[in-house]
Amino acid sequence: MAEKEKQDKKPKAAKGDPGQGGGKGGGKGAGQKREKKPKGGAEQAEAAAVADEPQQPAPPPRLVGVYRERIVPALTQAFGYKNVMAVPRLDKIVLSMGVGRFATAGGEGKASIEKAERELSAIAGQKPVRCRARKSVANFKVREGMDTGLKVTLRGARMYEFLDRLITVAIPRVKDFRGLNPNGFDQDGNYNFGFNEQTIFPEVDIASVTFQQGLNITMVTTSRNPDHGRELLRQFGFPFRTETNEDGDSTRRGR
Repeated sequence: MAEKEKQDKKPKAAKGDPGQGGGKGGGKGAGQKREKKPKGGAEQAEAAAVADEPQQPAPPPRLVGVYRERIVPALTQAFGYKNVMAVPRLDKIVLSMGVGRFATAGGEGKASIEKAERELSAIAGQKPVRCRARKSVANFKVREGMDTGLKVTLRGARMYEFLDRLITVAIPRVKDFRGLNPNGFDQDGNYNFGFNEQTIFPEVDIASVTFQQGLNITMVTTSRNPDHGRELLRQFGFPFRTETNEDGDSTRRGR
């Protein structure tokens, strides 16, 4: 009786049990399908969940609010605009570099052009366009098709973000800075100025700079009058140069 009870207590092997070899595919490891866990565990699962969520749009640049809330009313009061759409505004900002001196330097010149292109990309946040010579000029040793310049055109949010960095960060880093020339406007109210060094922009790593490269900046406005364009940029915070008269009063130039 004791032996029968022991035999009855033993569990019967089920069909297909991998431990007993019963059923089809009863070999080693059969029926042991485990769910594969994602690599990285909970961190990757959380990152995937965050990626699936809708991303919030980037906030508008700071100077967009400054233009709408402070500059538009100030210009309307100063020049008597009857329509808000007639108030001058920034249309685009064009950054350019002349690299013609590297065009005839062979392999080293090509590397220098590529380095200048990377630096301008870091400054503007946008890849520049290479400007090529339209015709050959023997006196300057320039052949048609040579890379002679780099150009970037900024519009919209990138334009205002660059302008904010230019006014608040880059210009204060200029050595012996005494103000921008207020007479750099053309008849359409566009302003042209430049810098002798690209290292005034914090995006450029000073330790990796091998040559000094000048940079020209053009502020294109919708104004059709140089005085109106000058006042627009002054409201944005452009530090134009001033001079002192005989009475000791500070007067603005270019008015």
